[in-house]
Amino acid sequence: MFKIWFLTLLILQIYFTEQAVITAASVGGGTTTTIPTPFGSSNPKLSNAYTALQAWKSAITGDPSGILKTWVGTNVCAYGGVFCAEAQDMSTELLVAGIDLNHASLQGSLVKELSLLSDLLILHLNSNRFSGTIPDSFRDLQNLSELDLSNNQFSGPFPLLTLQLPNLLYLDIRYNKFSGQIPEELFNRGLDAIFLNNNMFQGQIPQSLGNSPASVITLANNNLSGSIPASFGYMGPRIKEISFFNNHLTGCIPEGVGFLTDMEVLDVSHNALSGHLPDTLSCLSGVEVLNLAYNQLSGDLPDIVCSLKSLVNLTVSYNYFSGFSQECSKLVFRSVGFDFSGNCIPGKNMQRPPPECSEIPGDLNCLRVPSAKPLMCETMDQIPGVIHPRSYVFGPSMTGSP
Repeated sequence: MFKIWFLTLLILQIYFTEQAVITAASVGGGTTTTIPTPFGSSNPKLSNAYTALQAWKSAITGDPSGILKTWVGTNVCAYGGVFCAEAQDMSTELLVAGIDLNHASLQGSLVKELSLLSDLLILHLNSNRFSGTIPDSFRDLQNLSELDLSNNQFSGPFPLLTLQLPNLLYLDIRYNKFSGQIPEELFNRGLDAIFLNNNMFQGQIPQSLGNSPASVITLANNNLSGSIPASFGYMGPRIKEISFFNNHLTGCIPEGVGFLTDMEVLDVSHNALSGHLPDTLSCLSGVEVLNLAYNQLSGDLPDIVCSLKSLVNLTVSYNYFSGFSQECSKLVFRSVGFDFSGNCIPGKNMQRPPPECSEIPGDLNCLRVPSAKPLMCETMDQIPGVIHPRSYVFGPSMTGSP
């Protein structure tokens, strides 16, 4: 996950350099080079930027790091946290291409005038104290590819205006106070990274989840309910990490999960999922971290899970598993972290008291009869009830459309 977006920032840095980046001032200090062409009324882009940034400055009430002390005068390219580059239309005019005010501890709100920064590619505001809602005028930031508003105090419903940004790839609004339902349209967009964790979203996860081309999705630490959509298994090979951690999800782990062969991190812990594990888990050949802890899963923990070749950590603690195979006993010799405490496994330490194991909670419809022969992952679409992802679209897909 982090490798992907480090590479993105590196590419943007190279782009800025090639386009003669004028200022690379950052929070807490940095270097500033001389601008070859002074700002004046002949550059409407920088004139608009000056209007936008000064309006925003007036709405910021706290600046403990003193970053706004550099926001004086008309030379916006010398402002701390503001990145300028030359336009790509052969005019050689400067424009504001990025704003990075991460960890500045700024307090205040966003203003509608920021929509004047029509050439903005990245807006990073994580770890500040901004509050309120996101102005509707942000829909005019049509070139924006990265929006990071994480670790602030924003509130209100999901900011639907972000779904009107045709070039947005990275959306990070975690650690805020957003509430309400997650819109169906979110997973129909071309986003590569979706971070919604640690908010107050509620309701069911949209069935459109299966349409998302994202490589990482985090929905952890919300108030989501209902079951994991059946479409979850049909997201395609790009998904590498997904977290449903600490919600109120019920029902079964979908059979289609086996199609996610390139998945590296799968965390469904701290929910109320029940029943037996699907045999299709054996097809997760790339999974490194598999966290099933604190659910109501039952039955034997099978070889097909413990023999996954890429496993680094397997956590199944605080479920109702009644046993595990010899292959699971070998995990310690493979240097795989394995936590099976708080289950119902006879003869093992740190298990539930017998009275708690006498009645298994959860959905009886999730109980499965183990397969008599090993599952061949290449023929998984022949399993009854499992639809191959190439033949299923959940609702009108708008992936990649403006």
